[in-house]
Amino acid sequence: MSILLKIFIAVSIIILATELSKKNTTLAAILLAMPIVLFVSFTLIWEESKDSQKIALLTHETLMFILPVIPFLFLLSYLLRTGVSYYTSLGISTIGITFATLIVQKYFLHS
Repeated sequence: MSILLKIFIAVSIIILATELSKKNTTLAAILLAMPIVLFVSFTLIWEESKDSQKIALLTHETLMFILPVIPFLFLLSYLLRTGVSYYTSLGISTIGITFATLIVQKYFLHS
């Protein structure tokens, strides 16, 4: 599949979420929480490889990397609600996600 089509799909989802957030943050959050990018990516990988084991491994590894993100979404929300600046909150959350992801990679992924 053309790389331009892949870029178009990804950018379309980002733009849709951004524009939707201007009107309704709840709907934008639902769109962002939906695994649209995952399903589209898995489908594109499947169409290119027809390798179910690759998709199974990718699904497992994706799950393992999503788990450390969840607590830091709460942290980002908390920091912003308590008046910490956006970029400082994002930086703190990103550092936390990075360390949590490294821990998951080191101790929970046995590739």
